[in-house]
Amino acid sequence: MYKRLIILSAIILAALCGLVWLGYYSVQIWARGMEGTRLGEFAAVAEQIRQDVNRKMDEFIAREESRPYTEYQNYYVPDNTVAGQREMPVVRSPLAGTLGQGLAYGQFQIDPSGEIITPNDDIQVADYSDQDSNLLAQVVSNKYNVRYNLLPALTNVKTSSPAMGTDATENVSLEDQQVYKQIQAIANEGGQKRESKSTADKGDRGQNLTIESFQNPKQTTQLLSRNRVFVEQDILSNADNTLQQQDMDQSAQRGVQTPRPLAGGQAELENSSQSRQSQSALDQANDYDVEALSEPAEEARPPAKTAEDEFDMVQVRIEPLVPFKVPCKKGEKSVFGAQIFMLRHVQIEDKHFVQGFQLNEDELIKEVEESAQRLMRQGMNYELARQVNGTSAYTAILDFGFGDLILNLIEIDPSRIARKIKGMQTWYFSIITVVLLAVTLALTSLWHNARAQLRLARKKDDFISAVSHELRTPLTSIRMYSEMLEKNWVKSKDKVAEYYKNMRQESERLSRLIENVLDFSRIQRGKKSYDFSLGDVNKYVRDVVEMMRPYAAQNGFMIQTQLGEIQPTAFDGDAVTQIVVNLLDNAVKYARDAEDKTVIVRTRGDREFITIEVEDHGPGVPHRQRKKIFEEFYRIGAEATRETTGTGLGLALVKRFAQAHNGFVEIINARPKGAIFRVALAARM
Repeated sequence: MYKRLIILSAIILAALCGLVWLGYYSVQIWARGMEGTRLGEFAAVAEQIRQDVNRKMDEFIAREESRPYTEYQNYYVPDNTVAGQREMPVVRSPLAGTLGQGLAYGQFQIDPSGEIITPNDDIQVADYSDQDSNLLAQVVSNKYNVRYNLLPALTNVKTSSPAMGTDATENVSLEDQQVYKQIQAIANEGGQKRESKSTADKGDRGQNLTIESFQNPKQTTQLLSRNRVFVEQDILSNADNTLQQQDMDQSAQRGVQTPRPLAGGQAELENSSQSRQSQSALDQANDYDVEALSEPAEEARPPAKTAEDEFDMVQVRIEPLVPFKVPCKKGEKSVFGAQIFMLRHVQIEDKHFVQGFQLNEDELIKEVEESAQRLMRQGMNYELARQVNGTSAYTAILDFGFGDLILNLIEIDPSRIARKIKGMQTWYFSIITVVLLAVTLALTSLWHNARAQLRLARKKDDFISAVSHELRTPLTSIRMYSEMLEKNWVKSKDKVAEYYKNMRQESERLSRLIENVLDFSRIQRGKKSYDFSLGDVNKYVRDVVEMMRPYAAQNGFMIQTQLGEIQPTAFDGDAVTQIVVNLLDNAVKYARDAEDKTVIVRTRGDREFITIEVEDHGPGVPHRQRKKIFEEFYRIGAEATRETTGTGLGLALVKRFAQAHNGFVEIINARPKGAIFRVALAARM
C-alpha cells in the first residue's frame, strides 16, 4: 500500500511541477502579449496618423495640381472672355495679396529667360499700406530665395546676389528644354541620396511609414487648349509689369537699397532705415499707371487679329508637381535638412515655364501635429523631432520621399504595464501558493488516512483475534463443564453447584462480549437508539456491582461503593449498565497485579452532570495514551504478547455512551497509584 502511495504522490508532485511551470510560462506569455498589444496600439495610432497625413497631402496635391497655370502670373485673361473683342479684360491672380496658401508658400513662375514672376509682383507699383510693406519684404525675400537657391540647383550654375556685396550675374536662361525633363530625374536622385533613418536600431518598436502623396503622384500630365489671343494677352500683360519692375530695380540701384536676404536667400528688412528706403522705392513705383496694365502700350500692342486668329487654339501641357530638394544654409535648420520646392513643367507650344512654390514646413508640421493630437489614445503622447528618442515607446518615421519626419510616440505612464504584470504575477504566485498548500494538505491527509486505514486494519485483525480468543475461552469452559455434568463425572453437590456457577459466569461474559460488539456495530451504522426515561442511576449502579462481584472475587478483587445522593434524572438504563460493566471489567483486567485489589465505585450529582467514577490501584494509564485508549480496537501493548483479555471496544463504547448523554469521559490519577475513570452524564430533570 505504501508503494502505491509513493507512486501516486510522485505523479501528483510531477503534475504540480508541470502546472507551476506552465502557469509561469503562461504569465510570461501574457506579459509579452500585453506589451505586444500596447505596442500594436502604438503602431495602429502611427498608421492612422500616416493615413490621415497622407489624406491631407493627397488633398493638397490634388488642389495644387488643379490650380490653373495662369494663377502663377500677375494678370491673366479669364477663360470666359469672348475672343476678338478690342480690349481684353485682365484680372489679377487670386493668389495675390499673400504668400501663404496652406502648405504652399510663395508661388512663382520662371520664364524661359530666367525671369521670375510671382502673383504679388504688382505690389511694387500699386497703392500700398503698412501691411503691403511687410508683404513687399516677403515677396522680395521669396524672389531672392528662388533666384539664388533654386535656380542654381536647377541649372547647376552658381549665381551670386548683388545684395550680398558680390558682382551681379546675368539671368540664368532656362530655354534649354532638357532642364525641364530633368526636374523629375533630379528630384528622384535627391530622394535616393538622402540619408535614410533606418528602423534597424529600434528593433520592433518603430516603423518607416511612407507618405505616398509626394512619392507616387496620382496626377497625370494635363493637356489643355486655350485661345491664342488669351495666351498672348497674358504674356503681354505680365511683360508690361516686368518692364515696370525693371524700372523699379534700376531706381533702387540708383538710390534705394533692396532688402537684404538672410542666409540662404531669406530676405528681411534689417532696420527701420531700410524699411523707409523700401517705402521710398514703393512710393516711386506708385508713379506708374496701374490701369495702363489692362491696356498694353501702343507700341507694344500686337497687330489686329483676323477671324482665323480668334479661333486659333494653343495646346498647353502641364506636368504633375514633383518635390525638389534644395540644400542651402536656410534649410540647415529644417527637419528635412533642406528647402523643399514643388515644381511643375508648363509648355505652351515651344515655350517652357517652371511653376511651383516652396513647401511650408511649419504648416506641414502643424498638420501632422493636428492629426497626432486627434488620434492619440488614452495614456499616449507624442513629439516631433529630428532624431529618434530612445525613451519613446514607439517611433514612426514619416517618409515624405524628400525627407523624414520622426514621430516619437510616448507612454504617459510607462510603469502601467509593469504594474499590471506585477499584479498578475502576484495573483499567480498567490494561487500557486494556495494550490501547493492544498496539494500538501491533500497528500498529508492521504498519507494520514492511509496510515489510519493501516492501523484500523491492524486493529480489526487484533479485534478478530481477540474476539476469537474471548469466544473460545468461555465456550471451552462451558463445553467442558457441560460434558462433565452430562457424563455424571461430578459426584459432589458442591462441585456441581460450582460448575453451574462457572457456566453462568462464562455465559454472562459471552453476553457482555456480544452486547459490546452489537452496540458498536449499531453505533457505527448510526442505528443505535436510546431510551431516555426518569430513574435512579444509583439503582442501576448497585445492580451492576452485585452482578460483577462474583467475577471480581474470582480474580481476587473486592468492590466498594460510595454512592452519593442523586435526584431522579432521564437516562438510558442499558447505556449506564454498559458503562459500569465495562469500567469494572477494565479495572479487574488491568489491575490484577496490584497490591491493593480494591475497586471503588462512586456516584454524585449536581445541577449539570451526574458523575460515575471507577477507581483502581493498578499501574494506571500513561499520559500519552489517555486519549488513544478510547479509540475503537485500541489496546495497550502488542496483541501477540498481551496477557489481558478483551476486544478493545469497552472504553470506546463508554465514550460513545457518555457523548450520547451530552457528557464526557476523563482519566484522573489515583493515590498513591492507579487510575480513576470518570464519566459525566448531562442531568436531565
